[in-house]
Amino acid sequence: MTHRFLSALIAAAALAGPALADEPGPGGSKPPVARTGEEVYRTYCQACHMADAKGAVGAGAFPALANNPRLGTTAYAAYIVANGKGGMPWFKDALSKDQAQALLTYLRSHFGNDFKEPVTAADVEAFGQRPTSRF
Repeated sequence: MTHRFLSALIAAAALAGPALADEPGPGGSKPPVARTGEEVYRTYCQACHMADAKGAVGAGAFPALANNPRLGTTAYAAYIVANGKGGMPWFKDALSKDQAQALLTYLRSHFGNDFKEPVTAADVEAFGQRPTSRF
């Protein structure tokens, strides 16, 4: 009888293991993927550049993205997002080209920035590579 009980217990544990396993996070084991420019901004940029994109000074200096004329040059903005600058980390390993395109389009059309042309796939084709023009 002990052998049967032990066999049943092992079988039950094997079947119940995955179903009863605790998954990290509130909704499962995969975090949500930021798709829109606003989602990418909130996920990756807002903590440093603030919700209003006006930047901050404190433990570090985080430049404003609001009313920023440098965002008018898509190649410059794509390079900085991809490779970082100063204390800003690079995001070429964290963002896809689609996410970079959505983020740059969002930044160029929000927070007081009024660059009408959307960022195209061609604009971020070399995402992570140094642009040929000097800035």
